[in-house]
Amino acid sequence: MSVKTQRTREICALAPIVPVLVIDDAAQARPLAEALVAGGLPALEVTLRTPAALDAIRAMAAVPGGVVGAGTLVTPEDVRAAKEAGAQFGVSPGATDALIAACEAEGLPLLPGAATASEAMRLLEQGYDMLKFFPAEASGGAPALKAIGAPLPQITFCPTGGVSPSNARDYLFLTNVVCAGGSWVAPKNMVLGGDWAGIESLAREASKLMD
Repeated sequence: MSVKTQRTREICALAPIVPVLVIDDAAQARPLAEALVAGGLPALEVTLRTPAALDAIRAMAAVPGGVVGAGTLVTPEDVRAAKEAGAQFGVSPGATDALIAACEAEGLPLLPGAATASEAMRLLEQGYDMLKFFPAEASGGAPALKAIGAPLPQITFCPTGGVSPSNARDYLFLTNVVCAGGSWVAPKNMVLGGDWAGIESLAREASKLMD
């Protein structure tokens, strides 16, 4: 196991699903995080796709039992802003040398994205053996990830992108998968309606996907 990815792997192993969250209103962040953590999903990925994302990370970082990360890291500036906001890990759709260097400089554990064997091998050369497989379904789904795993058994993955309750188990029971990222545990209508009990229930179901 690579030292560079040890903490990332520990976070990924906390639960079978890492909620992928797009938050438009930072006021919803804390109750959303509390509901997901109560439902058994402590690792939370807040995507940097909205103006409210950094404030949402700040709010979620204060939730007991939660481990909040920043997703959609693309530039070194994203990394620095995420770390300053309280992110405990980062997730990127792909990986560049500049992004990796920024995460290492900031001490931010990174889950870098890869969709091909060549991308995974390049990241392995740089010391990363816990990767995000993205976009999972568009890249061939569980069969493709299983095939990549045959010649690269030392790399494990968190597939994200198109993962749903109907196919999550296909990924989770692969030997090279630690967890999966999914957005279905926090549907937009439930977040907007403040249905935290409903979200907690979805999280609880997701937390049992590997039982």
